[in-house]
Amino acid sequence: MTETLCSIMLVAFFAVMIFVGFYTRKHATDVNGFVLGGRSVGPWLTAFAFGTSYFSAVIFVGYAGQFGWNFGLASTWAGLGNAFIGSLLAWNVLGRRTRVMTQHIDAKTMPDFFGKRFNSTPLKVAASVIVFIFLIPYTASLYNGLSSLFGLVFDIPYWVVIVVMAVLTGIYVIFGGYMATAINDFIQGIIMLFGICAVIGAVLIDNGGLIEATKSLASITGDAGWKGAYTAFLGPDPLALLFVVILTSLGTWGLPQMVGKFYAIKSEKDIHKGTIISTVFAIIVAGGCYFLGGFGRLYSDKVVMNEMTGKPLFDTIIPTMLSTLPALVIAVVIVLVLSASMSTLSSLVLTSSSTFTLDVIQPASKKEMSDKKQVSIMRLFIVFFILVSAVIAIFKDAHPEVTFIAQMMGVSWGALAGAFLAPFLYGLYWKGVTKVATVVCFVWGCGIAVIQLIVTLAGVDVTSWGTILGYIFKSSINSGVIAMVGGLIIVPVVSLFTKKQKEDELEELFDCYDEKTEVPVKEHLK
Repeated sequence: MTETLCSIMLVAFFAVMIFVGFYTRKHATDVNGFVLGGRSVGPWLTAFAFGTSYFSAVIFVGYAGQFGWNFGLASTWAGLGNAFIGSLLAWNVLGRRTRVMTQHIDAKTMPDFFGKRFNSTPLKVAASVIVFIFLIPYTASLYNGLSSLFGLVFDIPYWVVIVVMAVLTGIYVIFGGYMATAINDFIQGIIMLFGICAVIGAVLIDNGGLIEATKSLASITGDAGWKGAYTAFLGPDPLALLFVVILTSLGTWGLPQMVGKFYAIKSEKDIHKGTIISTVFAIIVAGGCYFLGGFGRLYSDKVVMNEMTGKPLFDTIIPTMLSTLPALVIAVVIVLVLSASMSTLSSLVLTSSSTFTLDVIQPASKKEMSDKKQVSIMRLFIVFFILVSAVIAIFKDAHPEVTFIAQMMGVSWGALAGAFLAPFLYGLYWKGVTKVATVVCFVWGCGIAVIQLIVTLAGVDVTSWGTILGYIFKSSINSGVIAMVGGLIIVPVVSLFTKKQKEDELEELFDCYDEKTEVPVKEHLK
């Protein structure tokens, strides 16, 4: 019954995704349309594209299970941080300025922004290389958790799941570009909203309701060493929780696939609407995921444990919670997680392919490249990036002893956000940011990530490094936060002591914010 129901829902889901790809192909005939949807995407599509790119299967299966196990119900703070810092504040601080300046300088990607904002082609290429290196493993991580979920219903090899998801995502992105991605993100977002509500309700009912489930959780001592730790307001480890909130919330400000959504939004009033929609979406989806994960310890007798560490395999916690639920709920969850993964995958491969084509291939070409040729090259790179991510995911599953891939995935977020967040944010607001400061921040963010990777792979005992350094490199979460926060300090300090851009260049760049426009009073008060 469950397998039949899931099969029907998946076939319908895939049919809609492919139809949207073919339907929107008329919007993907030139570079502006293929990459940015003609900069005419409305608030609902943009907000849902932002949210679905934000929250993938990594959040629902991996992070919700891991942080829910570690912090209990306090892990919900991570979801609320994603909503109010990663969505609400990001839209208010970055949304309008990003849209205005990127259109003014005709920047279509984040590396393109750096190149034109600081009048430096090498800077653009360097940013493109960072995106290329760190987005591929991040893309491969999106397949995490799908194996255990599909294993609840289907008796098929994991590689089949990966291939099907990769091929179908590739079809609609290649045909429809950004517009296909945005429309499918909207559909997938609706599935995610209803799906997470249904799952939370089902899990709570399965445990006797909210009050009974909370009482049971409050009686657990676990790793915390004291009862009630997993229902406490800030959980058993408030400092570690704070680092999780900062990384998963503030980190979006520096991720090219997230910031790129602001490039495409249509108008001023659409930014206001999009802010509200995106925030509500994040409260329900992210808050719901982490809240659900907070009850993971109620299933400690069923969760698969790692024999070496004595800790659970975090990707199995959420599937274990779902294993006893009705067939309809499991079917909804399968489609929900697939939606989350495909929406983020489509955003990442579109970002990677457009960045590499427009910021590396096109400038290196000796001949002028037509829009049609650039779009064709981007489509080829979409195939390449999807293929590489799928191969990495399959290889990682077949060879779990190869830890490099898993650790590379873990540091990707921190590396990208650590390198890009500060120079991008300051670059939108402050004329004083220098090219040298941006380069230093690139080196800082990537350097911290590489050190973390070496420490983890080599099994270095960081406790001998001292209290502060030991805590920083204890995990990729901590080092990622330090990379981001450190960048916010480094960029203004280095900028004060390094050569500024020419005044006429800066005036031309920032003139876009002073341009006068006339709007009706109903849209803007006098």
